[in-house]
Amino acid sequence: MGATRRVTLLGAFILAATVSAGANVFGDLSVRDELHFPLYARATNNDGSTPTYKNANASIEDRINDLLPRMTVEEKVAQLMQGDIDGWMNMSDPLDDTLTYNATGLEEMLTTKAGAIWAGYLAPWDKIVYAIEVGQRYLMENTTLGIPGIVQSEGLHGFTDNGTTWPSPIGLAASFNAPLLQEAATTIATEAEGLGYSQLFAPVLDLSRELRWGRVEENYGEDPFLTSQMGRAYVEGIQTGRRRNVSDTATARVAATCKHYAAYGSPQGGLNIAPVHGGERDLRTYYLKPFEYACVDGGALSIMSAYASYDGVPLVANKFLLTDVLRNELNWTGYVTTDAGSVDLLITTHGVCPTRECAAKLVVENGLSMEMGGGTYTYLTLPDQISAGLVNISYVDEAVKTVLRTKFSLGLFENPYPYPDYAETLRTQATRDLLHQMEREAIILLENRNDLLPLGSNISSVALIGPQSDRVSLGDYVFYNASNNGISPLTGFQTYLASINSSVTLNFAEGCKLWSYSEDEFSYAVSAAQNSDVAVVMVGTWSLDQTLLWTPGTNATTGEGRDESDLALVGAQMELVQRIQATGTPTVVVFVSGKPVTEPWIQENVDAVIQQFYPGELGGLAIAEVIFGAANPSGRLPVSFPRNVGTAPAFYNYYKGGRPLNNPGMITENLTMVFGSQYVLDTPVPTWSFGHGLSYTTFNYTNLELSSNTIGTTDDFNVTVTVHNAGSRDGAEVVQVYMTDLFSSVVTPAMELIGFEKVNISSGTSQTVTIPVRSKQLAVWTVDRTWAVEPGNFSIWVGTSDTKYLNTTLTVE
Repeated sequence: MGATRRVTLLGAFILAATVSAGANVFGDLSVRDELHFPLYARATNNDGSTPTYKNANASIEDRINDLLPRMTVEEKVAQLMQGDIDGWMNMSDPLDDTLTYNATGLEEMLTTKAGAIWAGYLAPWDKIVYAIEVGQRYLMENTTLGIPGIVQSEGLHGFTDNGTTWPSPIGLAASFNAPLLQEAATTIATEAEGLGYSQLFAPVLDLSRELRWGRVEENYGEDPFLTSQMGRAYVEGIQTGRRRNVSDTATARVAATCKHYAAYGSPQGGLNIAPVHGGERDLRTYYLKPFEYACVDGGALSIMSAYASYDGVPLVANKFLLTDVLRNELNWTGYVTTDAGSVDLLITTHGVCPTRECAAKLVVENGLSMEMGGGTYTYLTLPDQISAGLVNISYVDEAVKTVLRTKFSLGLFENPYPYPDYAETLRTQATRDLLHQMEREAIILLENRNDLLPLGSNISSVALIGPQSDRVSLGDYVFYNASNNGISPLTGFQTYLASINSSVTLNFAEGCKLWSYSEDEFSYAVSAAQNSDVAVVMVGTWSLDQTLLWTPGTNATTGEGRDESDLALVGAQMELVQRIQATGTPTVVVFVSGKPVTEPWIQENVDAVIQQFYPGELGGLAIAEVIFGAANPSGRLPVSFPRNVGTAPAFYNYYKGGRPLNNPGMITENLTMVFGSQYVLDTPVPTWSFGHGLSYTTFNYTNLELSSNTIGTTDDFNVTVTVHNAGSRDGAEVVQVYMTDLFSSVVTPAMELIGFEKVNISSGTSQTVTIPVRSKQLAVWTVDRTWAVEPGNFSIWVGTSDTKYLNTTLTVE
């Protein structure tokens, strides 16, 4: 690694501070009357007073305005670039625990790339702490101005260095429990914070409207309102609080990063980074709402731009979105980072720039703040472009302000270091207990014919079959070998049955591989089913961790860069389900997947169907508990299931007229073709729609009331309903409120979710639930390109998925 050095007392690690590049920029280093600080010692004041930017009790804006004039052009540009701990640490071996650093690499990296520090590696915790402390000590104690870095990692469903792994975001959304997600996010931030991290790349607020896209599992589903609520819960859970030993001016402890701004989840053909087509109305009606509510209103400190183009304009350099909307309209003051290497796509993919200079100029002038690594670091061209008069320094200054604002908001100038007791906050029992609750609440019961589930005491044997039965299937963006911390369904069944001293015999047979058409193991699976009272068949999709996903020779059907042309089960899985169902043994199918699976035959023929989007570490135990009734399922679908890829898109909130249902066709069980017109041999109606989910108990609704049936255009209102648990089991119901704008000046969605709440209701009791609705949720983006709540009638109804329990009319005057 070149010159290396071992630090035994990091607090004593001091090098000589120098002005370095600043000398040429500032010229004469004598005291100048127009400045209140000497150029040869820019971190001090002429009168000996403490610089405002070092005053922890000064306002953040005053600190920014004091610090910015002290910075050289090179120092400013360095604040707009992401460094990496691999510049001074050898991070190639996740098991290596050597605590040495490369002094030359440290200085080279942090001289030019000091805005943020990527540290999202799998490594022993003490090595991560050492690397972060070395980097921050260098920046704080060995540079002229002492500006700390923002230390970054991933955080989609857990802290990604052997932290607790939670369900994938689509699974978290299936809980329909925003307060629970906020608690989960709090634990994710706590695990990261203790090690010295100060930014996590999450939440993802893309909408799952293009299901062929490989990254569906990273989203909170197809609906803007659900995504807004879950995203806001994640942001508040991550950011709420302060780092230790910082002043009250700090507003967050870890920065959330809302991504990918915007509309990234609907690429052409479902292909990652492909263009997204649409107009401003689509942006306003669907894609921007989660960013406004979760990030702007929620106070997120960072946003990540997207790789794609929208309506022909690359999103990384989209002035309308980055400046006109985000800054001028929404008045958001955080910083926008690129995704890895995305500025270079202006040259290599989008074809709008021939040079690195052009790319850097284009993004910084259109509202981008920081350039992440992974590319050619086009921002390195900015100092020369500024010197040549090709880029106005004011654009760089505004970008630097957003980065500094984030650092001051995090209290990093006072304490950017890992905590000595970091180990006490990682993988705690309290976190595991919360995870256990989330795992249960994320499971969705889709079908349950003749109340086959939960399995009762009369069951003497169960066959556990399928390639997902003895596998820990986590989503992408988990650390290398994260599955080693997980519990497979087979282990979960064994653990649960042992915990209740059950005499149930468990007959296991894999049956087939996820990625093979071989039926060689079918006979064992059929035999297991024939010798059991019930067969549970676990099939689905699969993803890989962030090391294996990018390793040549590995395979996956979901995850970043793993897009699909078909949403059906891969290989021999469907045939395996049909063989097991043909035995006559009551059959339960469990989909373990990162996106909807299009197999309507399963819905039509098996006895029960469960959806488990990629779970966390305790998913194997949770699925056993749901099947045996130790937990009553309460998950709901955050995304609709099309009948096949040809009937997609299937999202429920299509514009009116988007799903005509005059004469659908079908192919019957005996292969008779019944021709229709929409579609000629199928129907656009989803197999299961957004919001659908069953329980082991029965809920009824009465007494639907509005706080007022007639309101003005600026009035908020409440929806109140009484929910009765008429069954024999305690359970949790997700009360969902939808609305339809009956007549409007432009075409609006056929139906929109405008409120929901999960409530626990004991058997035989009822609960009155009141859900607030803001007037702006009724607004339409008019032909005059403005939001307006238009007078007229709105249908308000309360139900689950497409089943309308109760409805009423709201009149807006």
